[in-house]
Amino acid sequence: MIISRTPYRISFFGGGTDYPAWYRQHGGAVLATSIDKYCYLTARFLPPFFEHKIRVVYSKIEDCHDIDAIQHPAVREILRFLRFDRGVEIHHDGDLPARSGIGSSSSFCVGLLHALYALQGRMPSKHQLAHEAITLEQDVLRETVGSQDQVTSAYGGFNQVLFQPSGEISVRPVTIAPTRLRELESHLLLFFTGVKRTSSDVARSYADDLESRKRHLRIMKDLVDEAIGALNGGGDLASFGELLHEAWNAKRGLSAQVSTAEVDEIYATAQANGALGGKLLGAGGGGFLLLFARPDDHAALREKLDRLIHVPFRFESAGSQIIFYDPETEYLAEEQARANGAPRVFRDRGGLGSQ
Repeated sequence: MIISRTPYRISFFGGGTDYPAWYRQHGGAVLATSIDKYCYLTARFLPPFFEHKIRVVYSKIEDCHDIDAIQHPAVREILRFLRFDRGVEIHHDGDLPARSGIGSSSSFCVGLLHALYALQGRMPSKHQLAHEAITLEQDVLRETVGSQDQVTSAYGGFNQVLFQPSGEISVRPVTIAPTRLRELESHLLLFFTGVKRTSSDVARSYADDLESRKRHLRIMKDLVDEAIGALNGGGDLASFGELLHEAWNAKRGLSAQVSTAEVDEIYATAQANGALGGKLLGAGGGGFLLLFARPDDHAALREKLDRLIHVPFRFESAGSQIIFYDPETEYLAEEQARANGAPRVFRDRGGLGSQ
């Protein structure tokens, strides 16, 4: 049995410039961090005693005889991609709700790839996990998603991620003192608005025509460097919050679906009670609201926004990890024997059908 743990993320600046349609022409950059809220994927080879060959447990339970019958698109395509030829059981659990702007779909893809590679006795790099998750989401599943979520969930940490027109993606850890990072952390509040939405649906309202939004996207990219300068400057962090407010206004200009009247009212209330800036995470439309305020104002903000769910969090730096590994030695020995051209030694316990 294998258990992977993959973090969700908070993106501060540069969202939108991580879409290939944009950065393949203009380049892109984001400033983002992983947080200590996680997606857990448990995977094991299925014993031969069941009528089904595949079981997938998430918000529903699927018992299937072959890969083609799986309804969950990411599970189906990842099993195909890894050429699974044996029964498998997969369970998903998450600390935060899906469709809420914290990169849950990408964390799921990265975490499932990681768990299933480990089940096969293979150890992918963070680079491999990120790039394969990007390919699966964008090219196979045809989701309207960018390329930052997969990178942040795979690598972890507080990073500047650069997207080159060549397609190359560079991950640069932001080198600031731990005390400064903790200071930033102490200024942030995360609230769940209760509104779930599919981020690709919101993103589609602007991602299909990014060229007409050049001014907004260039502002959002430039704010990445300004924010890093504010962190490295050593002065009052209020300027970081003000930049968040500027970025939120730029993002709202991408599409009318990025915000809602309800979200605008919540944000106005937050500003009136000490918030210097903030934003909806992800594509927008609902989900999680990140606010920046001086720590002395946090109690008042939580009181004024008590109808929302406050989610305490910390930054994390590990990225996707295998946190439990109990390999099935019989299977691994058989696979090694087969790789060496030896005849089968152990009983074949059934497969998933042809790939």
